[in-house]
Amino acid sequence: MGKIRVKTLGIEEAEKKQKEKARKKAESKRLVKGTKGGERIVAVGPSEEELSKLDVPEVSKETKVSEVSKGKIKKESRGTLKRARSKSYQAIAKMVDKTKKYSLSEALETISKIKRAKFDETVELHINTIEKGISGNVTLPHGTGKKIRVAIANDKLIATVEKGKIDFDVLLSEPIFMPKLAKAAKFLGPRGLMPNPKNGTISNDPKTLAKKYEGGQINFKTEAKAPVIHLTVGKVSYGAKKLSDNINTMLEAIKKEKIRNVILKLTMSPGIKIQF
Repeated sequence: MGKIRVKTLGIEEAEKKQKEKARKKAESKRLVKGTKGGERIVAVGPSEEELSKLDVPEVSKETKVSEVSKGKIKKESRGTLKRARSKSYQAIAKMVDKTKKYSLSEALETISKIKRAKFDETVELHINTIEKGISGNVTLPHGTGKKIRVAIANDKLIATVEKGKIDFDVLLSEPIFMPKLAKAAKFLGPRGLMPNPKNGTISNDPKTLAKKYEGGQINFKTEAKAPVIHLTVGKVSYGAKKLSDNINTMLEAIKKEKIRNVILKLTMSPGIKIQF
């Protein structure tokens, strides 16, 4: 005679509840786990009900909200959300026609009107070139308005850099010091400060070269991953004449045939497309 299975009253109902609980737990894990390789998706952010109570810009369904704080929305890279601009920025943005290419004189006149900061804003030039790998140096006739801190490589400076202390904008070196500078390359390289013959920062007479940099000479180079050059060409207080001189000198140094388009802007203003 086989084994007799005895069921106790109430056990069957308890088993059903336990199975249902296990099923719900497994279901919640499947929602968290990705379909490929067990990748996990971190679900963060407020509920729709909480969002409705906040005075924040409308977010599209494709935008993944990662944080809502003080009425500002931060997004993850998967979504797209326009940055909320201040009323003062929106006011000056209306003064710039995004569909138009301005002559240099028109652009400089517009820049003088859209200045909104209390400080003397920097005038920036952003250039798209036809290719990467464009570099060189040029001395602007009126300087950039910023004091360039120039250093010359020696044993004391190398020891300081190896401690992570850098207090210069340009580093010059004699050829004999280059092997010693290799020890500090991990600090200088990422900042673009490693002396290089291509940008003219290696010289047998670094003291004379230092005077040129202090007098307004600057290096220019396209970004590593994109054919773009970002430059400073002066201050708003320079006025149209000095800024025009600096900008034309810069465009000639890069060579106009290598330039695709040019945008002029202030530190805190929208960009102005230039017809050059």
